[in-house]
Amino acid sequence: MSNLPNCPSCNSEYTYEDGLMFVCPECAHEWSLEEDQGNTEDSKVVRDANGNVLNDGDTVTVIKDLKVKGSSLVVKQGTKVKNIRLIDGDHDIDCKIDSLGAMKLKSEFVKKI
Repeated sequence: MSNLPNCPSCNSEYTYEDGLMFVCPECAHEWSLEEDQGNTEDSKVVRDANGNVLNDGDTVTVIKDLKVKGSSLVVKQGTKVKNIRLIDGDHDIDCKIDSLGAMKLKSEFVKKI
């Protein structure tokens, strides 16, 4: 039984070696062993609605009115959110809005200031 890694793209177990490269026959993805070992700690790049890269501690503005789930409150367009934290998941921004408290936002509904 061979000890080849699964495909990092589609997780197929049917990979094979081609010289110094690994190849996946299912999705045609090719990668090297060094690349396979180096990508163990990938960091997700979070972008705002305009495509700007967001970082922890940035200040953003909400670009449309957002209803707060489970409440009748609304985060109004133009609300400034300071000192954001990036997290993993569907809602990738964790923040505190002055009038509403702690909240999670999607990066597609904010723009960087």
